[in-house]
Amino acid sequence: MNYTPEEILEYCAEEDVKFIRLAFCDVYGRQKNISIMPTELKRAFSQGIGFDASAVRGFGNERRSDLLLFPDPDTLSVLPWRPEHGRVVRMFCTIKSPDGSPFECDTRNLLIKAVKDANEAGLEFSFGSELEFYLFKLDEHDNPTSIPYDSAGYMDIAPEDKGENIRRQICLTLEKMGITPESSHHEEGPGQNEIDFRYGDALRAADDAMAFRTVVKTVAHANGLYADFSPKPLADRPGNGYHINLSVKEDRNHIILPAVMAGIMEHIKGLTVFLDPSEQSYKRLGSNKAPRYISWSGENRSQLIRIPAAEGEYRRAELRSPDPSANPYLAFALLIYAGLYGYKNGLYLPPVADIDLFSADRQLTDTFEKLPESLSEAKAAAKASSFIREHIPARILEIYCD
Repeated sequence: MNYTPEEILEYCAEEDVKFIRLAFCDVYGRQKNISIMPTELKRAFSQGIGFDASAVRGFGNERRSDLLLFPDPDTLSVLPWRPEHGRVVRMFCTIKSPDGSPFECDTRNLLIKAVKDANEAGLEFSFGSELEFYLFKLDEHDNPTSIPYDSAGYMDIAPEDKGENIRRQICLTLEKMGITPESSHHEEGPGQNEIDFRYGDALRAADDAMAFRTVVKTVAHANGLYADFSPKPLADRPGNGYHINLSVKEDRNHIILPAVMAGIMEHIKGLTVFLDPSEQSYKRLGSNKAPRYISWSGENRSQLIRIPAAEGEYRRAELRSPDPSANPYLAFALLIYAGLYGYKNGLYLPPVADIDLFSADRQLTDTFEKLPESLSEAKAAAKASSFIREHIPARILEIYCD
């Protein structure tokens, strides 16, 4: 979109904008924001808007508590669920210290740097997100229950699928915000849904994933429901996955993508704590199509990475281990660096695993390396990885692993 600060100021004056939300996230990808009035917008662009970092988990302490938010004008979006008169708009921000230096725990800035490093190596990555979530009923006090909104199954239709209209509202809201959904359907679990949106450049895709979660929760609550993105909301039902699709622009003959995949597989153990950062994440892995082994295949959904049936610009790799508790900025940055590692070192993929690893004999599955099976094992793998230490600031590694 390439808006300038001056164009944003003019837009806000002409379109009756009364509040500007400056959005950012903590190291775990939980979105935060502060609202400012239009009179403060010029200062926000030039000097930043200060906030108390000591109150944001992992950001600081009372001794070093001041940080500044600088809005990115390219991320301007109207919030459609707010009033048309006296509009509310949102921009994502970069975070800086008072001396003007980038804040080391600003994961959005880490992704910006990863994109720049990839471009300098001649590669441009695109990402697409497939996020699953459950819809649960609220109790009389407006608190979430564990009662699913419906009992429908995979790709069922109304009336069994009660989430149809909710997904429609979500998709229409996303379109108003400039985010393009590709498809939506009911998932396997009761009350479980999935909405996929079109791939885009890394930063835009991560911003869209952040906005998506906000939209889903907002629309669900407006309909008297709670949207749950946690990895395993129901113990005996499928977990929520965050399937990340990635491709390399101009890879017309698909010779770069295999090396990128090989790099990701090489470092996946160290990456896992950032892709699956909660205890609950490891209750999901290894069941209901969530991978357990480090493997790849074509259309086989029991694998860590699969190559969906698609041609041309839609040819991509789908990483199936992450869940929605992952910070998309951090996840995409690490996948870019792992892919670059594979590309620069000319890595080759291991033999294809065109088998169902969930039903295969143990004699066969024992030939594959496993993903970490617990959060503590994932933390240990990250701390032991020189690759992770090279690309993740020490403070973020400490927050995730201690």
